[in-house]
Amino acid sequence: MTARLEKSIHTLARIMALAGGLVLTALIIVTVISVTGRAFVFAGLGPIPGDFELMEAGTAFAVFAFLPWCQLNRSHAVVEILTMHFSDKANRLIEIVANALMLAFAVLICWRHWLGTIDKQSYGETTFILQFPLWWAYAASLVGAVVFVIIALWCLWRSLVEFRTGSTMTVHGEMS
Repeated sequence: MTARLEKSIHTLARIMALAGGLVLTALIIVTVISVTGRAFVFAGLGPIPGDFELMEAGTAFAVFAFLPWCQLNRSHAVVEILTMHFSDKANRLIEIVANALMLAFAVLICWRHWLGTIDKQSYGETTFILQFPLWWAYAASLVGAVVFVIIALWCLWRSLVEFRTGSTMTVHGEMS
């Protein structure tokens, strides 16, 4: 069961990261087309209306989409000036504390993001040029925030297991 759960967790994080990558790729294409249109105004072309609104919404989504993958793969910035001299057990304990703090921050961010999404929806605020409701962008990013909480919870559990067993769980669920 644990291997199946771990595989599901990895699949969920991977799908979010791929979605973030697709959105970033689309944003690059929009930017290239918009800048090209600006360069060829003399030929009757122009920028994509609301391109900056799309950039804001898409970039926010991508950031939240990448957080779960980064957390799952222990890819956050780490300063090891002192900890490289600590024992494995001390480092595993530090990882438990770090993962617990990350889970707390993930829950806080998700909770506040949820409230922001509800707030934007209740006010009916829209973007200036494209006139799409702002809460759509908030809701899309909220998906990533929820997945981040799930992944952060998994990572805390994983670090507790690693502390107890003294071994490291690899990406595919094997213990080393």
